Amino acid sequence: MQKSVRYNEGHALYLAFLARKEGTKRGFLSKKAAEASRWHEKWFALYQNVLFYFEGEQSGRPAGMYLLEGCSCERAPAPPRAGAGPGGARDALDKQYYFTVLFGHEGQKPLELRCEEEQDGKEWMEAIHQASYADILIEREVLMQKYIHLIQIVETEKIAANQLRHQLEDQDTEIERLKSEIIALNKTKERMRPYQSNPEDEDPDIKKIKKVQSFMRGWLCRRKWKTIVQDYICSPHAESMRKRNQIVFTMVEAESEYVHQLYILVNGFLRPLRMAASSKKPPISHDDVSSIFLNSETIMFLHEIFHQGLKARIANWPTLILADLFDILLPMLNIYQEFVRNHQYSLQVLANCKQNRDFDKLLKQYEANPACEGRMLETFLTYPMFQIPRYIITLHELLAHTPHEHVERKSLEFAKSKLEELSRIMHDEVSDTENIRKNLAIERMIVEGCDILLDTSQTFIRQGSLIQVPSVEKGKLSKVRLGSLSLKKEGERQCFLFTKHFLICTRSSGGKLHLLKTGGVLSLIECTLIEEPDAGDDDSKGSGHVFGHLDFKIVVEPPDAAAFTVVLLAPSRQEKAAWTSDISQCVDNIRCNGLMTIVFEENSKVTVPHMIKSDARLHKDDTDICFSKTLNSCKVPQIRYASVERLLERLTDLRFLSIDFLNTFLHTYRIFTTAAVVLAKLSDIYKRPFTSIPVRSLELFFATSQNNRGEHLVDGKTPRLCRKFSSPPPLAVSRTSSPVRARKLSLTSPLNSRIGALDLSTSPASSSPTTTHSPAASPPPHTAVLESTAVDRAGVESSPAADATELSPCRSPSTPRHLRYRQPGGQAADSSHCSVSPASAFAIATAAAGHGSPPGFNNTERICDKEFIIRRTATNRVLNVLRHWVSKHAQDFELNNELKMNVLNLLEEVLRDPDLLPQERKATANILRALSQDDQDDIHLKLEDIIQLTDCAKAECFETLSAMELAEQITLLDHIVFRSIPYEEFLGQGWMKLDKNERTPYIMKTSQHFNDMSNLVASQIMNYTDVSSRAIAIEKWVAVADICRCLHNYNGVLEITSALNRSAIYRLKKTWAKVSKQTKALMDKLQKTVSSEGRFKNLRETLKNCNPPTVPYLGMYLTDLAFIEEGTPNFTEEGLVNFSKMRMISHIVREIRQFQQTSYRIDHQPKVTQYLLDKALIIDEDTLYELSLKIEPRLPA
Repeated sequence: MQKSVRYNEGHALYLAFLARKEGTKRGFLSKKAAEASRWHEKWFALYQNVLFYFEGEQSGRPAGMYLLEGCSCERAPAPPRAGAGPGGARDALDKQYYFTVLFGHEGQKPLELRCEEEQDGKEWMEAIHQASYADILIEREVLMQKYIHLIQIVETEKIAANQLRHQLEDQDTEIERLKSEIIALNKTKERMRPYQSNPEDEDPDIKKIKKVQSFMRGWLCRRKWKTIVQDYICSPHAESMRKRNQIVFTMVEAESEYVHQLYILVNGFLRPLRMAASSKKPPISHDDVSSIFLNSETIMFLHEIFHQGLKARIANWPTLILADLFDILLPMLNIYQEFVRNHQYSLQVLANCKQNRDFDKLLKQYEANPACEGRMLETFLTYPMFQIPRYIITLHELLAHTPHEHVERKSLEFAKSKLEELSRIMHDEVSDTENIRKNLAIERMIVEGCDILLDTSQTFIRQGSLIQVPSVEKGKLSKVRLGSLSLKKEGERQCFLFTKHFLICTRSSGGKLHLLKTGGVLSLIECTLIEEPDAGDDDSKGSGHVFGHLDFKIVVEPPDAAAFTVVLLAPSRQEKAAWTSDISQCVDNIRCNGLMTIVFEENSKVTVPHMIKSDARLHKDDTDICFSKTLNSCKVPQIRYASVERLLERLTDLRFLSIDFLNTFLHTYRIFTTAAVVLAKLSDIYKRPFTSIPVRSLELFFATSQNNRGEHLVDGKTPRLCRKFSSPPPLAVSRTSSPVRARKLSLTSPLNSRIGALDLSTSPASSSPTTTHSPAASPPPHTAVLESTAVDRAGVESSPAADATELSPCRSPSTPRHLRYRQPGGQAADSSHCSVSPASAFAIATAAAGHGSPPGFNNTERICDKEFIIRRTATNRVLNVLRHWVSKHAQDFELNNELKMNVLNLLEEVLRDPDLLPQERKATANILRALSQDDQDDIHLKLEDIIQLTDCAKAECFETLSAMELAEQITLLDHIVFRSIPYEEFLGQGWMKLDKNERTPYIMKTSQHFNDMSNLVASQIMNYTDVSSRAIAIEKWVAVADICRCLHNYNGVLEITSALNRSAIYRLKKTWAKVSKQTKALMDKLQKTVSSEGRFKNLRETLKNCNPPTVPYLGMYLTDLAFIEEGTPNFTEEGLVNFSKMRMISHIVREIRQFQQTSYRIDHQPKVTQYLLDKALIIDEDTLYELSLKIEPRLPA
């Protein structure tokens, strides 16, 4: 028998080396010699299940080793000490800790050890116990016993099955025998039937046979039904029914939650406010309470009944019949129409009531109720707006899992159709409600309040941060530097643009907004926008070099105060273009609406509403268009469905252009048409405005009879010529407005004098930035003086072709002769010195058209005036749309060179028009310049540039970087990646297709960046082997996430919180036990902010109340877009464009682009970004979990 064991010495030495370096337990112990009762001090090292001992701590070769697997460790009593000795020595020996290691192998002696301290001895015993794998062996033994027991059960079952099989075979044989006996007995019975008199005397054997037959029939029947039931459980029909039941259960839970919300609204707000309204000093009246809450109490009672019915049906499960419940509910849901119809007014009344301090204090007290969970009253008032769409979605899902032959199919389809009809009525009110909520949110942030935001027609356009340059002094700007820190801090303003007003605010340290005392609220009707200050102007001389052409001016001319100028700086050229484009569009809308109101109400006695009602194409449904009841910013019904031709017609309608329609069209046109079709329509409007505009629109545009053309009617009593026309409004044109792009129209000061002749003399230049009318300087009766600006000779093309009588079909006709040559003194003025804006020309023509033919003016010239006006208006519309398109959708032209060249050709053709007005010429040149120049906005970093910079930067580690540095650079990287996404990728759900990497590369890059950052956070935490370091790393990352929240980087917050919630980190209980309570509370707060509960309701509320720059979570918007795309088709069954869907998509895309355009002012630090972008630090998910199990193994069950 072999008595020795062969082992690999090299392997043993390597294990000894690992034990010395990474051993679980190391230290000096005394070992009892085998041959004598002597103790030798050795240096022991435990590694896994091997115990090595060395002669000394510095020894490189072990003196011996023990395999501890299967051993046991017990404490041993101190051995008796023989002989006399000092008392102190005996006490020292008694204090020593003895323990013995017993091996499970026969013939191996126990290992007796001792140490100086009891605590050290206990640690050694615990370590040896774990190394012995005793728990695992015990568990293995238990499992082995269970295994043996199961084997025995299986064997027993096999024996029982064999016995049953034999019994069945015997029974089969017995059955066959009995059958043959039965047959024989039946034959005998038939022969003996005449002789049988008592059927009760049945043979006992026959009874037994019948019992056996009955048993067999029952057994076969049960077996067959079992097979049928199992087949049905696995069938698609059963799966569909299970999903249907789950939908019903979810609907019951949602209904319960909705009833609870209504209960809080009624019992937490409505009824207490009713009681407060009945008090001695009521903070609110009963009428206001009724106006705010409407019929919400009735809605609550209705849904309580419906909820009780649903619970009763659930009690009868699995029989779920819901159609009759919806049949009862449908007639009552009409009460939602009243709620939705008055919801805007409800929020407006609530905003007015909040101006009362007592009411506001009382309301905040009610909102502090824990049942409200931090939600405001406005939130509860909005819940009923979404209940009908929720029912529609539920019924849609139910029908998807309801067979066509189901008894409830037709009833559910009928209920769905009725709810969709009701939803269409409600949908017309939702967009206005969202706009009012946004206005109210901004109004609540302003400490002083802002009454103009309570106007329901005030539509929010954009917001952002701009820098205001110090005030203008003596016509010259103060000498400041753009990079000045004081200018950035003191001059930073939060600006809000609405359809009628422009708000400029400062932000306090607490986050509240304060309107500027002077120039805080600018009425756009009093404003002139100057986008590119003239190089020759004293006010702006050299400003382009100082500010990098990022500045623009707003000249304000209030009627009751002195004029002043506001100079604002944008962070980038892209933002400047977006701001100026939106401001100019709003000013143009106000100007156009004002002109229309004056022309049609004062001159022709045709009001604008009457004009719209007279044109049925603007409000009446037809085969190619369908309208909603909601009005847009121009007070025209919004389009719900329309053909492409009708949408293009609305885009080029010269009477109005709604900015929300223009934004929606330019964001989504590629879904239903092409850029070439849009450009062809614009080109057609410019070249042939009369043939491209509907005849009815032209008739209403002039509101005069087309039969008067070619006739010279002298009779002043003719019905169409004897209308009394009032004088046009005085036109104050800024002296700095030409050739600068300026848009200004004063519609406030009435002038009652009639106009007999027009004076277009050129006024001398003045140092004043604006010119206003005063009573002393007013012209005499029968005279109107139009103050104009001298045009720069180099800026206006002077050509003798302007006097030619023959007109090219591709250019506008010559300016009417009386508009170019009439002067009081009879002197002819050079047409190159006349700067007449489209608004001026329109007002002049409409004023002259109502006084018969002035001296020297015949009817043909008056008609020419109208043609001139319509051509100028068409040119202005084309330039307006192109300017908006080029400035805010430049990516369309970067990706489509053919489109870019066609637009350039069209603009060059416009420039060649000799009759082009100076403002139009300047606007055309600026669009050409913006389209031709390359992107010079170099202040925007790109991710590729950062990666190149980080290649040569010095590497940094996590410990040397501060939380502030990490948060700032994470925010910078997140915004760079988020900003790079073109808005085209948000259309069509390309990120969910198979070829998503080709269709939406930037969205996929953003998703990959999110995953990389989250993996980096998790990997950095798992790199630490000790618990304390991991806890410190978690606390640091939570601090980074909180700083990201302060920087409005909610994408970064979600990156970090999602990493901390991974299973590999979340399961580390010992590590989390070391994390402080403050950090855990902060972690819970951050998770609540970015939680996906309720479709990210907390994150949405936070985004509404924060100003850019901001990095939102992109997944929230992608979910919204997917919901819109899947729930609503792009086209109706008739082939019409679903423009309501386009409007919803555009609303989301505009919100995304608003956050994209405002950049952070954070300096790039290569040392930090190199760490953040180092993919070598990232550990994959499987390895992370393996590390987690190694760090903290699973506890035994």
